Amino acid sequence: MAGGGNFINRVVSYVVNELVVDRLANSPSFQRFAVRTSKRIEDISSKAAQKKKELAEQIEDITKHIETKNH
Repeated sequence: MAGGGNFINRVVSYVVNELVVDRLANSPSFQRFAVRTSKRIEDISSKAAQKKKELAEQIEDITKHIETKNH
């Protein structure tokens, strides 16, 4: 009997997931939200990459400065 209940739960879960995914995929509001979120993540990733590059350059400059002082 437990196996039958598990099967029914999976079917219900599948149907609910399909309905939710279909509704979200066809929702202009959700699509706008997804596009805005994606753009924000891209912007943050780009800024993080730029800051990483700047920090690496600063560390390199500091290292060169320390090396020239010690020689």
